[in-house]
Amino acid sequence: MTLKALREAAASCRACDLYRYATQTVFGEGRAHARLMFVGEQPGDAEDRLGHPFVGPAGKLLHAAMEQAGIQAKDVYVTNAVKHFKFIERGKRRIHNKPKIVEIRACKPWLEAEIALVRPALIVALGATAAQSMLGSSFRVTANRGRIVGGAPPILATIHPSAILRAPDSDTRHAEMAQFVADLQGARERVGAA
Repeated sequence: MTLKALREAAASCRACDLYRYATQTVFGEGRAHARLMFVGEQPGDAEDRLGHPFVGPAGKLLHAAMEQAGIQAKDVYVTNAVKHFKFIERGKRRIHNKPKIVEIRACKPWLEAEIALVRPALIVALGATAAQSMLGSSFRVTANRGRIVGGAPPILATIHPSAILRAPDSDTRHAEMAQFVADLQGARERVGAA
């Protein structure tokens, strides 16, 4: 099995009802044997329309933080725990809606297969849904942020970049961005030492 074959197989996934409403499956992309893998929650509106992970506003912020942390996008693999966009419609806008546990579980074999093929030295879980999909529903990012947990491969949990975008004011956004960059620097240092 290759990532290309896995991506093609995932394109026709019907394991839950999310495929009925999403534009397409959004599979992971990046370096085939990256030492660092980023796992987010699910594709957003831009990702669903374009078919690539982390290309919307949160993705742009992730890439900016990676650059500040000294991580090159060409050296990582990025994906999501859930492969279809779950949303609610508000007028002409499609607003993110948190996936249910059954939807996360339906996508788990795809994520596990990606991890098995990429074989990263470290996974960065972006947000609670991503972390809980790999570490269990009792895992709390707030209590474990920036710490290495789990086994093979180890996982570093941090916030999702969309949390920075939702910060209530500029000072909070800057503080959250600085901490997020520090978390990513910790990931880079860990991979360099692995």
